[in-house]
Amino acid sequence: MSTTETATKPTSRKPPPPIRISDAAATRINDIVAKATKPVLGVRVSVSAKGCSGNKYVVEYAEDTRKFEDVVEHNGAKVFVDPKAVMYLLGSVLDYRDTKMESGFVFENPNEKGRCGCGESFSV
Repeated sequence: MSTTETATKPTSRKPPPPIRISDAAATRINDIVAKATKPVLGVRVSVSAKGCSGNKYVVEYAEDTRKFEDVVEHNGAKVFVDPKAVMYLLGSVLDYRDTKMESGFVFENPNEKGRCGCGESFSV
């Protein structure tokens, strides 16, 4: 086989996941799944058209797997990514923060162009 044939041969590398999960987020996801009052597989992330900046992150229980969803796993935690949200979330990191002032999931999103003053919504 020539070097030209080798260079054009398709590779079987998997594309990177649409989002990454921090260690803190994985720990929190595992905690809330373990304490859920109904069977859940993990959390689902999506984006809804709400808020003063146009879009809002949504994190909710994932009770099932839906068609075309990406499933991202880290340290035993599963995050199901709504296929309609991928274009907004691509390259993001899902983190969890617990401070004196706030407690909750936070997205570090390189696609954000702006956020509203209260931090509840974003624009891309």
